[in-house]
Order: sequence, then C-alpha cells, then structure tokens
Amino acid sequence: MSCFTRIRNVFRAANVIVRGNAISRAAFSAVRGNAASNIQIAGNTVTDVGEVAIYSEFGFEGAVIANNTVDGAALGIAVVNFNEGGRLAVVQGNLIRNLKNKRPAGTDPNDGAGIGIAVEADVAVTGNVIEGAPNAGIGVGWGAYMRDVSVTGNVVRNARHGIALSVSSGAGNAVVTGNLISGSAKGAIVGMNFTQAVTDLERDGARYANLQVSGNRVR
Repeated sequence: MSCFTRIRNVFRAANVIVRGNAISRAAFSAVRGNAASNIQIAGNTVTDVGEVAIYSEFGFEGAVIANNTVDGAALGIAVVNFNEGGRLAVVQGNLIRNLKNKRPAGTDPNDGAGIGIAVEADVAVTGNVIEGAPNAGIGVGWGAYMRDVSVTGNVVRNARHGIALSVSSGAGNAVVTGNLISGSAKGAIVGMNFTQAVTDLERDGARYANLQVSGNRVR
C-alpha cells in the first residue's frame, strides 16, 4: 500500500488491534490511534512515511506498541498528549531507523522530527533498537508533561542525543537504566528544557531527585 495520507486511523474506538500490515510511502502517518484506549499496534512494517509512523495520541488510556519495524519517518513512534489525558503504554521490541529531520510542508513547524520514540506519561519503553536519529533516539517528556516513565534495555545508535529527558519545572519521575547508547554526537543522556539541551544527565543526573539514571553503557 502506498501514497495515502494515513493508512490506519483509529478514532475514539477502544480495544482495537492493528496488526501485520505492510505500509509504505504514506504522506503523513501509517497508523494513528486518536483517543483510542486499549489499542494494540503490533507486527507492522512501515517504510518511507512523511510524518510520525505510529501514533497514540490525545485522550487515550492504554496502548501497546510492539514488534514493529519503521524504516524512514520524521518520527518513529509517538505516545503523547498527556496534556489531553493521553497516558499508559508499553513500547517494546520495535526496530526504528533512518529518521528524517523534517516533517511535510503544511504541518506545525514546532512539532518534533528526527526522533525514534517520543513518550510522555506512564510508559515502559523497553527492548527497542533505534539507529540513525538526527535529533534524539528516545525523547521522554515535553516540559512539565512527563510522569512515571521507564526506559530500560534499549539500543540507540548514531543519534544526536541518545536519550533526551525533560528536566523542565514540574516534570515527574523517570528511570533510565541498562541501555546501550553508541555514537551520540551531542550527548548520550541529555536533560532538556523543551528543545534546549541544558545538562548532561550521565554526569549531573544525581541533582534531579525525580530521575534515576544509572547502569547505562555508553560508547
């Protein structure tokens, strides 16, 4: 399948499974769950899409995004909009590579790009492999919108920032342990205030009582 704006759009529908699709050259997203609780997005192959390959957004509670392959997108997987009540997810076992550093014309220029996985609230991010992210391999939080995120056992290669965590005022708890980060040009684990990198959390993580950053392997 190719050349569509969005291939699979699940809008305000609960308990939906999107599984086993091969999707290529979508202008925007391949799979988008919008206010879709208890959605499962698993075992899909997504190639060369213009925007976010796999989205779980706005007022959802519960998403499992697992075992997908994304090769070519502005952002691989986004689990976002905690400001609208979006929360509670597992992002596991995905392979994401060859991210692009821009979104299609006509989209909000403030939206992120060049990111492998972006999450905000009540999320476990584990066992993913991300390679080639011009911005960040894994982005955790946006300003104060970060709560109870665990990032463990992931491999991030050749990203500008390996793992980027919000250290903005009001941000909640996060644990970053046991990840392998290789070839990060501007820092392996970086504290962010929105889009601005403000601290090296490998060195200064102990100053943030809400963060545990330990046991990561950086090359």
